Amino acid sequence: MSLAGEGAVAIWHDIAPEGRQDFYAWHGEEHMPERVGIPGFLRGRRYVAIEADLEFFNLYEALSVETLKSQDYTARVNTPTPWTLGAVKHFRSVARSICRVVHSTGPAQGGLIATLRYDVPEGQVRAHRDALLRQFIPDLLAKPGVAGVHLLMADAEASGVATAEQKARGVANAVPRWVLLLEGWGDEADFVALARKELAPAALDAIGGEGPYSLGLYRHQITRTKTAWSAG
Repeated sequence: MSLAGEGAVAIWHDIAPEGRQDFYAWHGEEHMPERVGIPGFLRGRRYVAIEADLEFFNLYEALSVETLKSQDYTARVNTPTPWTLGAVKHFRSVARSICRVVHSTGPAQGGLIATLRYDVPEGQVRAHRDALLRQFIPDLLAKPGVAGVHLLMADAEASGVATAEQKARGVANAVPRWVLLLEGWGDEADFVALARKELAPAALDAIGGEGPYSLGLYRHQITRTKTAWSAG
């Protein structure tokens, strides 16, 4: 299934053990409904690691990158609630990008997702994107059990803006420039093997990608869309 819009916030992070239960309550009960209640935000999803350098992956889908630069979103991230201030203090090793959805395709939403964070040399951007769209992504989509493939590219300026929420976390954000998402619907072992093979560094190097490559393998935990409460 294609992503719900042309903009996305992609966030990876760890959580300190003492804040884990509060994170789950806050994220599902307050934070995700608050986010998808913002005009132009369409869906929020959270995943937990099967195998990854960072335990949690969160994906917010929005109408456009402009939605993610809007006054509505800016006001939210700069006026965190008391619960938010308490919860985000337990975040560790945050990677966060405000992204443009370059390409999104697939017949379904999968319960498994692989995320690949990487870079592309400036002189290779167009050739790399064209190679992905021409063959790499269509070949991925044709593999058994693949539900969707999505390519995101960070808006570096928007991603680099320091917000009150980020300051409350007390850790600087890494900003992944390129993100490839592979959704699957089969058994975990088969999906892990597929992702490791198809998203191996050599496969991306061959079409102009540049490491370090960070491949994360995750299972779905929760999805929130607009509700009467979240819509305000």
